Amino acid sequence: MRFAELDAVTIDAFGTLLELVDPLPFLAEALRSREIERTDEQIADAFAAEGRYYRAHIHEGADEAGLRDLHARCAGVFLEAVGAELDPREFAREYVGCLHFRTIEGVVPALQSLQSRGLALAVVGNWDLTVHRWLAELGLSHYFSVVLHAARKPDPSALTRALDDLDVRPERAVHIGDERADEEAAAATAMHYLPAPLAAAVTGIA
Repeated sequence: MRFAELDAVTIDAFGTLLELVDPLPFLAEALRSREIERTDEQIADAFAAEGRYYRAHIHEGADEAGLRDLHARCAGVFLEAVGAELDPREFAREYVGCLHFRTIEGVVPALQSLQSRGLALAVVGNWDLTVHRWLAELGLSHYFSVVLHAARKPDPSALTRALDDLDVRPERAVHIGDERADEEAAAATAMHYLPAPLAAAVTGIA
């Protein structure tokens, strides 16, 4: 694949642009502040259970009302798994506050390279509404003309919408992501596909 063959690049969010900072110390402190002591293993297992629930219900956090409800349910899954008898809706805000994200190494130079070549860039992520806030807080929003959350990949509809918004034909675009769902969505949209990490994918384009 050559840059001359491309007009746009769509990029997955979590695992391709951003990664989660280890939440376990923050979760342990949140519980400890309520006089609940749990082992690191117990907290890790509870967080994994919440993560499985979240991934199955991401699309339900597509608007503010849905996001608040999703956060409360996710907090409830965590609390039940860790054996803490707290009100999930009361704990939800603090639970979400324990989740911090950072830009993956090499992402910013890769985005700068793509932008310098005049390519249109979009984020198409299986993430809830908060992806917009995190991209803004980490100083990445200005690179993207389009940001679509709750994409539900491997369903290709969000990629199709991004290309429509960018006014780019599928064969003139590449999607970069870190999961099989990204590859399947790109194939269904007739786009090119490259696997993360983003820096390596961009370097590999001639």
